[in-house]
Amino acid sequence: MSTSGYGAMPEAGLTVMRAMVGHHFLRKWDVRERGQAHVPESGPVIVAGNHTGWADGPALVARCPRKLHMLTKEEEFTGKHRHLLRSIGQIKVARNRVDSGAMRRAAGALEAGQAVGIFPEGIRGDGEFHQIKSGIAWLALVSGAPIVPLVIFGTRERGHGPSYRPAEGARIDLVYGKPLVIDRQPWPRDRLAIDQATEQIHSHLRDHLAWAKSATRRDLPGPMPAGARND
Repeated sequence: MSTSGYGAMPEAGLTVMRAMVGHHFLRKWDVRERGQAHVPESGPVIVAGNHTGWADGPALVARCPRKLHMLTKEEEFTGKHRHLLRSIGQIKVARNRVDSGAMRRAAGALEAGQAVGIFPEGIRGDGEFHQIKSGIAWLALVSGAPIVPLVIFGTRERGHGPSYRPAEGARIDLVYGKPLVIDRQPWPRDRLAIDQATEQIHSHLRDHLAWAKSATRRDLPGPMPAGARND
């Protein structure tokens, strides 16, 4: 029985979606992928990406080497999107409070050997990993899953807001980095352990970001325009 209280997330709908949408991304945009071999072919893994624009989540879910269960803000689970996101096994999360249910669902997916995706910054912004939230550290300590850093370039242009859609043919880079493994820590996981793991993960993400900028010779779009909601 799962220690999180949750088991594996459904993947049948996700398999179909990836087959359909993954190729659409390649036709619509100049998608360049680098470092996919860093993503383990099996077993639990956390893919942690920066977040600058609307297309980050769809691009990652469609093109990641693994079927990915993203922690997705609860505001997206409305209308027709609600049924779609549930059918492809995405995880609804509240961002204005500690959502223990979402964390346990993600932990259950990892315990079942699945891949979980997270934007540890929590909101769309400049994507520079200035700060990250501690949820990713909790997941790493609970699961022992390797954390694969990801930097996404090209989903928002400088001066544009969070809902910007890249122009057709625009170049989008997905750059995966070397995994970071934090030893699994049995309960209790106190605040000190979570803070130390958060700091370690933050440093790893920042190091990969610097490398990705150098390797691709690309930069991020900078802050959101004044008055734009960076969520």
